Amino acid sequence: MICGIDEAGRGPVIGPLVVAGVAIESDVPLRQLGVRDSKKLSPERREALAPEIERISKHVVLVIPASDIDVMRSEMSLNDFESKLFASIIEKLRPDTAYVDAVDVDEIEFKRSILRELSFEVEIVSQHNADDLFPVVGAASILAKVRRDSEVRKIEAEIGEPIGSGYPSDAVTLAFLERWIKEKGSLPPHTRASWDTARRLLAEARNRKLDDFGGGNR
Repeated sequence: MICGIDEAGRGPVIGPLVVAGVAIESDVPLRQLGVRDSKKLSPERREALAPEIERISKHVVLVIPASDIDVMRSEMSLNDFESKLFASIIEKLRPDTAYVDAVDVDEIEFKRSILRELSFEVEIVSQHNADDLFPVVGAASILAKVRRDSEVRKIEAEIGEPIGSGYPSDAVTLAFLERWIKEKGSLPPHTRASWDTARRLLAEARNRKLDDFGGGNR
């Protein structure tokens, strides 16, 4: 049994981190489906492939909300947190070999950090761009990305307006955050308060308020 593990939503300032694992006896059925790195597929193709992947595999999807990420970031690095999440999926799937998309600059250190969390012996192949190299990791990347996109749509429905992708580089996301903070003086729900972008926007808004207050009393 082989498994692949990948994540979606490591860097966004809004929304959850999603980690997915896919286990299968052989990657031949995945190759036949045309599975590849989710970033190289259209949203429509990912949506079509996800149920097919789920049908032919054992799979686990973990959704970690922004509030939990903030709590864990106060205790450990994001790399250490992800190694624990990857390990928890390996524990559930119990593969002989696990292929993982390394989030650490040091692929070997990421492998070691996962192994330290495991209760049984397993071969781990830790590589950058594993989602492009191994179909089983590509399959996990598809499940993670589709679920993350679904969670973002739920957040938009809850809030009642577009929030973009949730990434700091997204102009829609930044405009939404700036507008919300200006109007309400706080971060919107599902925002990672520990992220530099969130802290900076809050600080800028508070400084503007102080400037306005000072200007009105001169």
